[in-house]
Amino acid sequence: MSRGPAALVSRAIDWPFEALQRALGAARMPYVFVAPNLLVFGIFVAAPMILNVWYAVTGGTQLMPGDRPFVGAANFAELLDCTNHFVVATCKQDRFWRAVGNTAWFVVFQVVGLVLISLVTALILNRRMPWRGFFRAVFFYPVLLSPVVVALIWKWILQPDGVLNAVVVANGGTRIPFLLDPSWAFIWTIVVSIWAHMGFYTLILLAGLQAIPSDLYEAAEMDGTAHVRVFWRITMPLLMPNMMVVLVLALIRAVQSFDEIFVLTGGGPGTATQYIVQFIYETAFANQTHILGLAAAASMLVGGVLLVLTLLQLAASAQAKRSEAKR
Repeated sequence: MSRGPAALVSRAIDWPFEALQRALGAARMPYVFVAPNLLVFGIFVAAPMILNVWYAVTGGTQLMPGDRPFVGAANFAELLDCTNHFVVATCKQDRFWRAVGNTAWFVVFQVVGLVLISLVTALILNRRMPWRGFFRAVFFYPVLLSPVVVALIWKWILQPDGVLNAVVVANGGTRIPFLLDPSWAFIWTIVVSIWAHMGFYTLILLAGLQAIPSDLYEAAEMDGTAHVRVFWRITMPLLMPNMMVVLVLALIRAVQSFDEIFVLTGGGPGTATQYIVQFIYETAFANQTHILGLAAAASMLVGGVLLVLTLLQLAASAQAKRSEAKR
């Protein structure tokens, strides 16, 4: 009796698919199962991308695509209009170039710091140590938190009357304006971003380390090879595929940083921590005048730069593999 309802449900589910298979044939059934995913992708990814291209080549403040006049590359020309691209004040859209400069410095320091810290953490967690499973979970835990929660936690720690300043004052120091000083605010956006995301990249590198055959290390130990040489000759070459994944993902994530930083600093003080995605957001939605075409053009430029950087990284990785194979 207990199997009766389950069998009925199973037959009820099988019947429409059997009918579809008879109508379409077994060879076309995979498309039936893929179709819902393709539909979701088309509605929420492909269609917005196409719409973004249209907004980038049209002007005005109208929301509906049909109401927007075609302006060609005028939005791109306005973003790139500078007497000297290294002097922000000479640019027509100086906020855009200030955001580009902030993003470039953020990406350099955040990606380098993230990769190095994730690599060191993965190497430590790959060793035999007490409570290894516990520490792996602890390092991954921040990844499970919402970006807004991460930002609010750190904002509570870093505010003038926050936990960190309480420790400073208790040890005889004076309160430091962590989020009110441009230099401190920039540094803490990097620190918070690394803290929030390093667990994910550590996990990728840890998986790569665990895939390296232990026989190689045992052979190196029998030969008396120095640990530094083992690291550079065995660990790093075999870990390079995982390292390239980490580099590409970290680079894309760093350029797209928005949520944690927006909640933590709001782009301030001034524009010290305003990065490119915040510029796009404010230009399109937050400002009193919604300049959708300019924001869409900026997003396309960012996408193009990311594509070029990713292709360069993949080309460098392929060249490194070829060089290693020749050795």
